[in-house]
Amino acid sequence: MKKGNIKVHTQNIFPVIKKWLYSDKDIFLRELVVNGCDAITKMKKLSSLGEAEMNDQPKLSVVCDKEAKTVTISDNGIGMTAEEVEKYITQVAFSGAEEFLEKYKSNQEESQIIGHFGLGFYSAFMVADVVEIDTLSYKGGNAVKWVCDGGTEYEMGDGERTERGTTITLHIAENETEFLEPFKLKSILLKYCGFLPYPIYQDDEENPVNDTCPLWTRNPADCSEEQYKELYHRIFSDINDPLFWIHLNVEYPFSLKGILYFPKLTHEFESAEGQIKLFNNQVFVADNIKEVIPEYLMLLKGVIDCPDLPLNVSRSFLQNDGQVNKISVHITKKVADKLVSLHNTEKEQYDTYYDDIAPFIEYGCLRDEKFYDKLKPCLQAKDLDGNFVEITKYAEENNKEITYVSDPKMQVQYIKILKEADKNAIILPHIIDTHFISFLEMKEGYKFTRIDSTPENNEGDEEISKLFTDILGDESLKVTTASLKTNVPAILSEDEQTRRMADITRMFGGGYTAPKTYTLIVNTDSPLTEKVKTIKDEEIKKDICKQIYDIARICHAPLEVDQLAKFIERSTKILEMLADK
Repeated sequence: MKKGNIKVHTQNIFPVIKKWLYSDKDIFLRELVVNGCDAITKMKKLSSLGEAEMNDQPKLSVVCDKEAKTVTISDNGIGMTAEEVEKYITQVAFSGAEEFLEKYKSNQEESQIIGHFGLGFYSAFMVADVVEIDTLSYKGGNAVKWVCDGGTEYEMGDGERTERGTTITLHIAENETEFLEPFKLKSILLKYCGFLPYPIYQDDEENPVNDTCPLWTRNPADCSEEQYKELYHRIFSDINDPLFWIHLNVEYPFSLKGILYFPKLTHEFESAEGQIKLFNNQVFVADNIKEVIPEYLMLLKGVIDCPDLPLNVSRSFLQNDGQVNKISVHITKKVADKLVSLHNTEKEQYDTYYDDIAPFIEYGCLRDEKFYDKLKPCLQAKDLDGNFVEITKYAEENNKEITYVSDPKMQVQYIKILKEADKNAIILPHIIDTHFISFLEMKEGYKFTRIDSTPENNEGDEEISKLFTDILGDESLKVTTASLKTNVPAILSEDEQTRRMADITRMFGGGYTAPKTYTLIVNTDSPLTEKVKTIKDEEIKKDICKQIYDIARICHAPLEVDQLAKFIERSTKILEMLADK
């Protein structure tokens, strides 16, 4: 069998690299600044080994010249000789970082060098027609200048730089002039480089644009509550304080730092896109990588910094990477541990948070069986007296039969009836509760019944039932009677399973909605019920029965516009009759 080598024609591959290396052109600034950071890190390493002398403070700068149409990125790092420029710049995908790490290998330094692939420099050509490099090596000698217009040819000669380090000048292309706007460059720096370990100065500004020692890199014991909140507000622009947070700090078996915040949700399941930010050695990589962060944790906000993940994350790579799965499992465990700890040791505090975090906990239980098993004892809800009860204990005390309220304001009449019967219920007001109830019924064998569902035991006053059925004339409405132990004339109920299926369908955007089946339960304990039978005037009898029905509907849900208009008209008519007496 014949063997051979695959040939790559650089004149064909180079334009592809320039155009398709990254999906977002903004990345060019991140790549060049990160290269500068790596150059400084290498210089610090050599200095610590006594192989070089570094007397100045680490520094990077980004300067925009709109008139000259250039963007310049400078660092005071290790610099390059002419030989190194040819070696690292002119060989596509040859990584100087990889070579440096191999030579000066140590676990500490390995976690600090960011770039590894040798391709990031070419991202400059996504926005520039011409790129210049002016560099002076720490080894001394002449400065080197390298110029390329994006083709496969370049020019190289003596440079002008007099201090150690590298300056890269981008001559911005005509169709990329947005990158000559200072605010545009600053927004990119804040997004990708806002927490790099060395100060980055833009134009003539005195203060660096970045925070070189972000909170998640520090020991949790050294961080104050005010600092946690300040970081939260700065990153997420949320005017509300977070409820609480988890500071992640793992060194083994993988390196992981970060802070996860539990936000106060203003809208249930409000858009969580971009809330978990993934960093690599303080360089922003992406938002919400579901292979690293379980989907249900996306309801949180926070920062995860993991040097074990590449800067240019590939979803297919992450899905098949065992280390990524371990990281995901660890993050989930830390979140569950924090919630269990709050429940067990700071119950009062846990109760104050619970209304806000309940949707998150329930969503996590639905998505992750291990998460549910751990949080099961911590699941709770308020009863009708406003006290928190643990759902598992409440179910045991009530033979696994649980009456619940979904809207205390709309269901106030039903609550009154239940309380007068000396019974209790729990309040489950969230959209996700409908799905969670079904989950608990399947998982634990509980039976949930909403407070306005049709009672199983009804009385059979056929005269009253027929009277209302004939007057209302609605074939889809079932009419029955019951002793409700109150003076309210009637209530409207709905079949539990039919209503629940409709709620789930609506929650997940289903197009089909099953027809609703309502039951009007006329109260035999109400004095008005007996009086209706004796009314001689048929028109008045019809108006009274319709009014009783509408009152029951109002207690169940708001009336439609035309229904409300008829109710107001009928109410006025009844008041006029009373006034004439």
